[in-house]
Amino acid sequence: MKFLDQAKVYIKSGGGGAGCVSFRREKYVEYGGPDGGDGGRGGDVWAEAVDGLNTLIDYRYQQHHKAKRGGHGMGKQRTGAKGDDVTLKLPIGTQIFEDDQETLIADLTEVGQRVLLATGGNGGWGNLRFKSSTNQAPRRANAGEEGEERWLWLRLKLIADAGLVGLPNAGKSTFLSAVTAANPKIADYPFTTLDPGLGVVDLGPNTRFVLADIPGLIEGAAEGAGLGHRFLGHIERCKVLLHLIDCTQDNPAEAYRTIRKELEDYSPELAERPEIVGLNKIDALNPELVAEQVKQLKKAYKGKPLLISGVTGTGVREALFAIVKHLGLQAEAEADGADEDGSWSP
Repeated sequence: MKFLDQAKVYIKSGGGGAGCVSFRREKYVEYGGPDGGDGGRGGDVWAEAVDGLNTLIDYRYQQHHKAKRGGHGMGKQRTGAKGDDVTLKLPIGTQIFEDDQETLIADLTEVGQRVLLATGGNGGWGNLRFKSSTNQAPRRANAGEEGEERWLWLRLKLIADAGLVGLPNAGKSTFLSAVTAANPKIADYPFTTLDPGLGVVDLGPNTRFVLADIPGLIEGAAEGAGLGHRFLGHIERCKVLLHLIDCTQDNPAEAYRTIRKELEDYSPELAERPEIVGLNKIDALNPELVAEQVKQLKKAYKGKPLLISGVTGTGVREALFAIVKHLGLQAEAEADGADEDGSWSP
């Protein structure tokens, strides 16, 4: 199924049913009088977070969502039926905005969370409601209220514990496929990943976390270059970031600065999240060249970068347990996934 993280929808709640003008006319009944029933209430429009969805693609092809109108009142004091509600089934992590794309209505972060988006109109009164001592036979009834209608924006932000960031072709998808059961597209050219992906890292019964891989960022991503502002939104909820840098490029320090600048420009709060830096693809260089790249990277990054190869598994174990440490999870058996040479085999 194609991934879609933004959609515009039109919603309208149901109008109320009209009240009824009716009089009781029965043989052998001495007194009649008004007996028109009220109209039924219109249906509401709800949004609900459900499990098993990870895209908004359904709302590209079905843009209009209208609840049913309430039933009209009838004679013999019969009230019209309530109109059926409409529920928008949305993935967990969906945010709902007004048409201005700035006013946040709701943020659905848990399964089963429901939000009322539009209230159905009240049903009109039948003529029985207007009976009084001075008006014994009213011949009037109310029409039902109209429902609410408006345009809304749906924006999906993936819910993951950790996020992979880096320039295009930094090896993020290879890393994700090596540590989870996800099968992202992998190729030897930039911008292979076009949509964000999720995978579950399983290190034990109490040591599982969700890892998000977003498409490669470029300079100016925070301002929207290469749809970077939308991609960055998918890691807003991550508690820790794993920053992968391609060690085969000429200037790893500049690559690090580029991504850090985009994080800071997009959200200072996001830039302050715990960060793990890894020099990836070390299997492509000899140890002397890797050491030279580490030296170059330290011009911009003062910490000690991890040396990683998603292909051979070298250093992957250290990266995963560094994430676990930041997440505060229990790592019962670190050695379970480690081979003798320190590589990782899930």
